[in-house]
Amino acid sequence: MKKKNRTWLRLFFLLFLVAIALVIDWPKEVRVQIPKPIINFESKAPFVKFKTKGNLVDYKLNLNIKEGLDLQGGSSMTYSADLSKIPDKDKASAMESLQKIIETRINAFGLTEPVVRTSKSGSDNRINIELPGIKNTDEAIDLIGKTAQLEFKEFKGQEFVSTGLTGKDLKKATVVFDPNTNKPQISLEFTSDGAKKFEEITGRNVGQQIAIDLDGKIISAPKVNEKISGGNAQITGEFDIKEANALAIQLNAGALPAPIKIIEQRTIGATLGQDSINRSLIAGIIGVLAVCIYMLIYYRLLGVFSTIGLVLYLIFMLALFKLFGVTLTMGGIAGLILSIGMSMETDVLVFERIREELRGGHSFISALRLGFVKAWPSIRDSNAVSLIICAILYTAGGMIRGFAIVLALGIIVGLLTTFLGTRTLIDLISKKKFVKKPWFFRVEKIEEIT
Repeated sequence: MKKKNRTWLRLFFLLFLVAIALVIDWPKEVRVQIPKPIINFESKAPFVKFKTKGNLVDYKLNLNIKEGLDLQGGSSMTYSADLSKIPDKDKASAMESLQKIIETRINAFGLTEPVVRTSKSGSDNRINIELPGIKNTDEAIDLIGKTAQLEFKEFKGQEFVSTGLTGKDLKKATVVFDPNTNKPQISLEFTSDGAKKFEEITGRNVGQQIAIDLDGKIISAPKVNEKISGGNAQITGEFDIKEANALAIQLNAGALPAPIKIIEQRTIGATLGQDSINRSLIAGIIGVLAVCIYMLIYYRLLGVFSTIGLVLYLIFMLALFKLFGVTLTMGGIAGLILSIGMSMETDVLVFERIREELRGGHSFISALRLGFVKAWPSIRDSNAVSLIICAILYTAGGMIRGFAIVLALGIIVGLLTTFLGTRTLIDLISKKKFVKKPWFFRVEKIEEIT
């Protein structure tokens, strides 16, 4: 394929990506209605038809940018942990385990940028939790505080008694849907020991009920029709998808190693205040404009393409924030601004290489190709180191995690805009007559560029 054709294909692909990004950037919610498909099981075509009237299927996608606790406020809760029954030597590990389990429950529930800290006030061990965007503290408390003690019981005499099969024998819990009713239910997979216990329990209770007890409450008591082998079972009940997800999260997270009691709960506002947020945004805009002006003055024509690339960068980043539900905090904004600088650094490395080749007497087409090729090793190595640092920062959790995510996304998008966007645009003008003038590239006129 000719180089000119490849350039036009890259341009069409770039415009396609920009169009998708703009669609994501513009609305807060996308709603699509399509006709309901009707499958034809007969041998003749067409096998799938779509009704043109009525029976429309709605698809909704929320494309709001999620904001962190410092930007939008949320809930703050303080728990007291009862470690009286835990030996002194194990109390530190018990608090660490409590923190990890609570973080697991919060993250699995779809809440992002949580802040979970442990502290000690005299002899009182405490856990402080901050959840951005959660104004209903009762919902958060219900999720965090449950011990999720699962137990299977069999019927003897006039009551259900313990069988010895508990949540400790559980390997995994997942949400599935009944193929007949489409109602959510919990699929349980037991460990090898749990599978043996379950097989024995169902074997001796054929025709009888087995009660599934969660935190002292029987949520289901199905009748056993036959011995169940293989270590798999389902919890069914009258709960919706949200309740099923919450239950699966609690079961997978395990029981809390020590009981906790809430001692304080409150709804808090944005810690920075709207005025500080507005000032930060204005400072960011001024910084971006200053960078664009500098690139235009110093690199002239190449600076024009760098500025266009920066606009593409911001369009793509905003789309990724919305599409992947990235929670934006002040740390994330800092990561975004830093990644803008790194994106400009990539342009600078490429442009300086191009100018160097132009000074050496190469044509603009040749200088363009050599500039991108020779600059790539330095760009690759520096960005690889930055991505490794982002991975390390991500493990720190809290607001630092938001900084790491945004910075990593910015590095990747910056490479995309430079090597796809900026290069494609420069390729399009590489054969124009005016690019033979050294002034456009701030190159000393040694000889006319050919």
